[in-house]
Amino acid sequence: MFFSFFFLRRKASSLLPQIFISASDFSSFSFDHLTINHHSPNLIKQTHARICLHGLHLESFFATKLISAYSACGYQDDSRAVFESVPIKNVYLWNTTITGYVKNRLYNQSFFLFNQMNISTHDSPDDFTFSILAKASSAMGDLLVAKSVHGKCIRVGYMSDTVLANSLLSMYAAIGQFMDASLVFDEMPQRNVSSWNALIAGYTSISHCNHNNYVWDCIKRMQIDGFKPNAYTASTLLPCCEHDNNKSDRGKELHCYIVKNTTGYDDHTGCCLIDMYSRTNRIKLARRIFDRLKQRNVFAWTAMVNGSVLNGEPGEAIVLFREMQFLDGIEPNRVSLLSILPAFGSQSGLMGGRQIHGYAFRRQLNHEPPLSNALIDMYSKCGSLIHARLVFDNGSFSKDTISWSTMISAYGLHGKGEEAVDLYYTMIRFGIKPDKVTIVGVLSACGRTGLVNEGLNIYKSGVNEFGIEPTMEMCACMVNMLSQSGQLDRALEFIQGMGMEPGPSVWGALLSGSVIHGNVNLQDLAIKILMKIEPENPSNYVSLSNIHASSKRWDVVANVRSVMKERKMRKLPGCSWIDVNNKTHSFYVADIAHTCSNLIYEMVGDIASGMKVIQYVPDLENS
Repeated sequence: MFFSFFFLRRKASSLLPQIFISASDFSSFSFDHLTINHHSPNLIKQTHARICLHGLHLESFFATKLISAYSACGYQDDSRAVFESVPIKNVYLWNTTITGYVKNRLYNQSFFLFNQMNISTHDSPDDFTFSILAKASSAMGDLLVAKSVHGKCIRVGYMSDTVLANSLLSMYAAIGQFMDASLVFDEMPQRNVSSWNALIAGYTSISHCNHNNYVWDCIKRMQIDGFKPNAYTASTLLPCCEHDNNKSDRGKELHCYIVKNTTGYDDHTGCCLIDMYSRTNRIKLARRIFDRLKQRNVFAWTAMVNGSVLNGEPGEAIVLFREMQFLDGIEPNRVSLLSILPAFGSQSGLMGGRQIHGYAFRRQLNHEPPLSNALIDMYSKCGSLIHARLVFDNGSFSKDTISWSTMISAYGLHGKGEEAVDLYYTMIRFGIKPDKVTIVGVLSACGRTGLVNEGLNIYKSGVNEFGIEPTMEMCACMVNMLSQSGQLDRALEFIQGMGMEPGPSVWGALLSGSVIHGNVNLQDLAIKILMKIEPENPSNYVSLSNIHASSKRWDVVANVRSVMKERKMRKLPGCSWIDVNNKTHSFYVADIAHTCSNLIYEMVGDIASGMKVIQYVPDLENS
């Protein structure tokens, strides 16, 4: 007897053909690719109905498949209903249902079901059950639950299983309990490459690569133990190369190891190499890796887009973002949008940023806090403070501290200090604790608009009431706020009372204020200290030259310029840009590289002449 399944799939208004499967072959039929991969609840329900029609819903095989399908679509209640409908449950059925709860982040329900499994007289948990619970414990970040899972594993005698021990090792590492992770590793009767990889990943994630020596010692021990690092090991180590203080280039060493010992880097390893080279300001090497990838997925494109943004090439990032869609036909994901938004913000590309916002809205990604925060930042940097506030006021996403800090900084960027201060106090009234970034944002806003008293009160409350440790950025904002308002002596007093060694940003803020208010003594003091702290910074020499030029000490100016020439120092020229028909036109100081430079300078000359002709005449009679 034959029967048919008629599956619907929405894709260009097309229908999949009818599929005929014999009842005798039903037990070997896998409908995962027609249900789970499509994430279509309608397909799953139609399949479920057909199974019930032929009396196969009590079979554990089909029940397991249905539970997985419903869980993949987030229909956990339907998944649980299928589970409860089976009278005799085996361990695979229990594990599949528990896995569904964990994948849908319903961790409490997964442990509740595990307790029911222990009460059941038919089946007992196996090593896979505990591996899933270890994953749930790491996601919860609950040390007590993690130790309970570990203790249960010891009592039932599963600690000899290497895969389960690796799961427990990763669980402790994810929670931040590396001592417990090390004990699990040391007590393992047998280890494999995954065991060492879990230990190395724990070092790199917990220490945040601040203790690289431990990581590299672990690699040596791994090889002494007879295990050869694989591509996953190398990709785990690559982020540590961004913070490596040693003179040796371990990033390139790992790259060479991957090339020599593997058939070629896969997508994951390629993405890690692109990210590592991008974060170490070697964007050309990152692009070389990207161009040599056999198949470039959305993660590779996103890594290359993000690398271009990090290396100050927003135009190239926008080009890559468009090529990803038009050349390879790859749709951007949430991380892709987060990576490209700063590029539009830095280039004031409001139109492109709004297109990204529209795409996120269509894909229903606008309710996610990271993307909403990036949209607020983009709109503020593109000059559209109204749209930034509209995104902030949108109730579709849960605002976190970053959301408030971004909106406060946006007001400060636009010189609206009072609005920034009001929003800061509104944030506190809502019970949200400010952090260092929030304080810097509101202090910067106060400095731009001369709200000195408000800034002093906010700084004091941040340190005393909220326990925020002063940072160099916070101190620089305080000095800038005081010096810009003319309170130079008070600014110097603040510098002398700092609990840390003042950095270039602090002395630079004092120098800027002293130049504005004509305090020659503080100018000399600030520039001397800056020259001592940053002897290779060309901006300090330019500032010194300008100070002497204002005093008409042309001989000293000539000496400073000659020193800069001898040391091959050159300050980067100022740059401005404009978008015309989706093309960015950049202009530097005294630049003639643009193809229309002659017409541009001619127009500037006409405007300057017109401004000289049209002079302002004061109205003395009505004044």
